[in-house]
Amino acid sequence: MLVVDDDEVIRQLIAVNLTLEGFEVETACDGQDCLDRVLEVRPDVITLDVMMPRLDGWVTATRLRDDERTRHIKVILLTARAQEADKQRGLSLGVDAYMTKPFDPEELIQLVRELAQQARAPQHG
Repeated sequence: MLVVDDDEVIRQLIAVNLTLEGFEVETACDGQDCLDRVLEVRPDVITLDVMMPRLDGWVTATRLRDDERTRHIKVILLTARAQEADKQRGLSLGVDAYMTKPFDPEELIQLVRELAQQARAPQHG
């Protein structure tokens, strides 16, 4: 599990909640940090903020999907951008889920749990 957000408070809030649920959590402070660490961390699921310095969530999600080594990773865009156009943009990039801030930690945990189970399920086809 990799939590990517430039806001340290939010990053820690997500990490603590997921750790308490038994997930092994690593964090990254922006999209570039995420891409630098993703092959080392090898997460099943990434929560990805959109508005970040250096490399935003849009570009990061695109790069994750374009790389065959990372395209299988489940990605949740977790952002304050609640416009329908933003949601459609995220889904068109191939992210697995789109959640807006402020978010319900229980909802996020449930979503991460579902995506982690999907990620671990045998792939057919």
